[in-house]
Amino acid sequence: MSDIFDELDVRGLSCPLPLLRARAKLAGMASGQILQVLATDPDAANDFRVYCEQSGHRLVAVESAGEVTILRIAKK
Repeated sequence: MSDIFDELDVRGLSCPLPLLRARAKLAGMASGQILQVLATDPDAANDFRVYCEQSGHRLVAVESAGEVTILRIAKK
């Protein structure tokens, strides 16, 4: 996907680490840029959905590829 600005691989990590690392990565990005997150935490989709609602970022897509959840987040 060509509109992805950066990718964060948090496979093998459990909450809250994926969220904390995504928050740090998003802090260095410009508004509208998209961060792709690769996670294996089974609650990642729900955790990131709630995080985006609370932070104002937009959860653009959630996909599954085997055990990996691929999330795309647009920075507010």
